[in-house]
Amino acid sequence: MKIRLKGNSIRFRLTQSEVSQLGQNGSLTENTAFAGTALEYAIVVTDEEGISVEHVNHRITLYISRHMAVELVETDKVGYSDSNGPVAVLIEKDFTCLDHVEEDQSDNYPNPRIKD
Repeated sequence: MKIRLKGNSIRFRLTQSEVSQLGQNGSLTENTAFAGTALEYAIVVTDEEGISVEHVNHRITLYISRHMAVELVETDKVGYSDSNGPVAVLIEKDFTCLDHVEEDQSDNYPNPRIKD
């Protein structure tokens, strides 16, 4: 899972196995260790409608409705966004990059812009 913070927006990008895990377990959690503390970031499936995000005790949690999570897992739906709160939120499937990058992209979704 990758997160991108820019101004008052946050983007979560998920690989194929992470989307599958979200569907099976109802949550995903990762963390980044800093000297003396860690930043934890998570996605949690909830029975509430829509998506929302909170930051509490060094943890950023994205809440996504069960309906949205199922659609993300079972269809070609790329993602969801919400910009109604103080922080704009986007959750999306992570596609392979068009440019050559050093990171492992073997679990990313095939980029629809790349033709065979």
